[in-house]
Amino acid sequence: MLNPLTSKERMRIPRQPMPEHAPEWRRRNFFEVNRGLDADLARQEALRCLQCKQQPCFQGCPVGVKIKEFVDLIVAGDFPAASAKMREDNVLPAITGRVCPQEEQCERVCLLSKRGHSVGIGNLERFIADYERQSGCVRVPPSAPPTGKRVAIVGSGPTALSAAGDLVQKGHQVTVFEALHQIGGVLIYGIPEFRLPKEIVADEVENLRRMGVDFQTDVVIGRTITIDELLHEEGYHAVLIATGAGLPNFMNIPGEHLCGIYSANEFLTRANLMKAYRFPEYDQPIYDCRDKDVAVVGGGNTALDSIRCAVRLGAKKAYLLYRRSKAEMPARTEEVKHSLEEGIEFMTLTNPVEFFGDENGRLEAIRCIKMELGEPDASGRRRPVPLEGSEFVLPLQVAIIAIGNRGNPLVQSTTRDLKTNPSGYILADPQTLRTSKRSVFAGGDIVTGGATVILAMGAGRRAAKSIDEYLCTGHW
Repeated sequence: MLNPLTSKERMRIPRQPMPEHAPEWRRRNFFEVNRGLDADLARQEALRCLQCKQQPCFQGCPVGVKIKEFVDLIVAGDFPAASAKMREDNVLPAITGRVCPQEEQCERVCLLSKRGHSVGIGNLERFIADYERQSGCVRVPPSAPPTGKRVAIVGSGPTALSAAGDLVQKGHQVTVFEALHQIGGVLIYGIPEFRLPKEIVADEVENLRRMGVDFQTDVVIGRTITIDELLHEEGYHAVLIATGAGLPNFMNIPGEHLCGIYSANEFLTRANLMKAYRFPEYDQPIYDCRDKDVAVVGGGNTALDSIRCAVRLGAKKAYLLYRRSKAEMPARTEEVKHSLEEGIEFMTLTNPVEFFGDENGRLEAIRCIKMELGEPDASGRRRPVPLEGSEFVLPLQVAIIAIGNRGNPLVQSTTRDLKTNPSGYILADPQTLRTSKRSVFAGGDIVTGGATVILAMGAGRRAAKSIDEYLCTGHW
C-alpha cells in the first residue's frame, strides 16, 4: 500500500512527539522514561514519509535497515510484516530503537529535516519492535543449511550480537563467550534501566538463542582460554574479537584515589548489572548517594547516564561538570533535555583540578577552574583553555569520572601475532575487519575506540560478511 497522501499533505503533518513520563515522577525511579508510540501515533508518523527514491535514510543507517520499506508497511497497518522487514538487517531493533542516535544518522539525512523535523525513524523502529514483543509475533529469520564451520565470538555487546545473528543465518555454528555472568556487554552494564530495560536486552538475546546462537558466560578469554586455544585445541575456524572499550580513563589529578570517587564504568556496572537500582531487594553495592552532593565529570551519554542514576539513587544535589560549552557536548539532545528536566545542574566550561578528602579518606570537596574556548583542536571542537584566577571549591561527597575508555589489554597481551596501535586497540582492516593474525577478526570499540551502539553493530555486520567469505573460500 502506497502512502495515500500527497507530498504537500505529508509535509503538513507535524512530527509526533514521543510520550514521556513526567520529570518529577521519573526522577524517583528507574522505570523507562519514554513510553513509546501507540499504533495511531506510529501510523500518523509513518504517513509523513515522502517515499523519496534516493532513500538517503537507508544510506545513513550503519546496519543498512530498509527504512522506507518498513515505514510503508506501518502505513499499511501490517505491523508483523514491518517487523520481519526490519529484522532482515537488524537483529536488535528493540535496542537500537531506544539508544541509537538516529538524529545523527538516518534522520539527519531525511529530506524532511531540511524543512523542519525528520520522520521519527527511531521511534517507529521502537514501536515495531515493541509491537512484536507484546504480540508474540517475533519471526526468527530462516538459516541456511549447516556449513560445519565454527565461529567463536569474544564479548557479547552489540558488535558480537549483530555478528552472531548474521553468521548463524549463514549456517555457521556460533558460540559467544562473555566474561561476566549476563549476556549483553555494555547494553547490560553500561546503559541504565530507564533508557534500556534489561528485559528488552534479555528478549533480544533469547531471539538469538532461538536462531541457534550458543552463549557461554563466565569465560574470560585470555585467562580461562586463549585465542590460540580456541583456534587449535577447540577447533574453531574463525574468531571475532568484540570485547569493546571497557577500561576507564581517569583525570590523574590530586585526590582521585579518595573514597567516593568512581569511574563511570564501575558506577554504572554497580547500578545496572549489580542492581543497585533495586535496593533493598539487592544489597546496594554503591557508596550511598542518598542526601549527598554528587558530580559527574564529562559531557557524553555515559556522563548523563551516571548523573541521572545518582539522582534516582537519592542525590541531594546533582552536577554535570564539563570543560566545554553545552553546544559541544557529544551527548544526545534527548538525553540533555531529560537531564535538565530532572533537575541536574550543568556546570559547563568547568574543569576539576583537585579532589579534597576528610581525615577518613572520604571525598568532601572538589576544586575546579573555569574555562574558555580557544581554537579548534584535532576533534574539530574548540579547545578549552583555563581562565587564570577563576578557581573555586565545590562541596562534594560523590564524584564519577566519565571521560572515555580504552581497550582492555587482556586478549591482546595473550594472543601471539596480534598487532595493536600505540593506544592498545587492535589493528584491523576497516572493511574486512581482518587482523594481523590469520582466522582472527576484530570489530567495534576494541578497534575504533568508544562509539555508539549502532556503529558497533555495523562493524558486527561487516565482520560477519568477511568471516563468511573467509569460511567459504579459505582465502586470507
